[in-house]
Amino acid sequence: MAERFRTTALMSALLVATALALVAFGFSAIPDTATATTPRAADRQATAQQAALSAHAGHKMAPAAPVPSGDDPDGDGYIPANPPVTGVEPSTEIPPHRYFHEFQANCSPTHTRPDDPIVYPGQPGKSHDHTFMGNTTTDAHSTTASLSGGGTACKAPGDKSAYWMPTLFKGNTAVLPVGPQTIYYKSGVTDYRTVRPFPKGLRFVVGSPTQSADEFRNHPGWVEGWECGNQYNNTEIPASCPTAQDVQLNLRFQAPSCWDGKYLDTPNHQSHMAYPVAQGANQDVCPTSHPVALPMIEFKMAWPVNGDMSQVRLASGTGHSFHYDFFNAWDDATLNALVQHCVVGGLQCDARGYDQTHPEAGAALNADYELP
Repeated sequence: MAERFRTTALMSALLVATALALVAFGFSAIPDTATATTPRAADRQATAQQAALSAHAGHKMAPAAPVPSGDDPDGDGYIPANPPVTGVEPSTEIPPHRYFHEFQANCSPTHTRPDDPIVYPGQPGKSHDHTFMGNTTTDAHSTTASLSGGGTACKAPGDKSAYWMPTLFKGNTAVLPVGPQTIYYKSGVTDYRTVRPFPKGLRFVVGSPTQSADEFRNHPGWVEGWECGNQYNNTEIPASCPTAQDVQLNLRFQAPSCWDGKYLDTPNHQSHMAYPVAQGANQDVCPTSHPVALPMIEFKMAWPVNGDMSQVRLASGTGHSFHYDFFNAWDDATLNALVQHCVVGGLQCDARGYDQTHPEAGAALNADYELP
């Protein structure tokens, strides 16, 4: 009898622990036949599985309690695309060779604030400090509608998108990049002809403040790490940099560019996006789970610091905690014109959509960076 009681108690404890674990990952401890077969329920399971894999790959995010927000009224972390993009197959075709298929978004920093409208929507002051670029109104309460109605510090008035990253400090003083920063919009796939514009309201986080140094260095978005003077490929911010007037601290980092076509955001803010995968000789192709090719964003940031760098740090921690966020609020027609002319057209464009090596191609935007 005592043995049976111990066995029963052990089984009960296991069931309770399992139920708590399921709740922690967003599952109900009570079976719900009405929702268990819906796509969203299946996506919750896939998201939990991918989150476990992503944690190993450097994409883990600090957990945030679900909170209803303007774009996510039920607070479950899923924001469905309306309409979703279906019927897309990743292209394995080899297009005509072009060295470039990109344009720039030149956007200046606007403000700093301990807000994050993606990870902590509607919760001002909950995140570490961020430096915001582009949209002038970005805060914890930002939504697709509020950003679309806001101002912008980007050269193209049609770019109302919000871009942000952890604030850089030297001692206790915040150091902001000076002037317009370069944000590239590139083709991440070999068949650049298949790249389409971002859907309005798409948002995601690139990297993680909690990633390890090895995860940062081996992240698929890594380009050249931290740089200053003749120092390259640093995982951490260098302890010193040359004091020449033109020397700044630099970093380049690329974002995933393959979309699942279903969600504008997911609970971990990453699983709806993926990086292209190598397939065949020198080919980058979107995985079948994320078949929609979008522009690959690349941050190219420059901070005006040099000399003794021992007191330079990020609000999120040391150099390997670097990450950034993107919330798309482009004017649809403006973004489409730049993507079609520069990315699909195989050009190397500035913020007007002009390639000075191919003047015959003209520009996508006029002298005021607006549609003609």
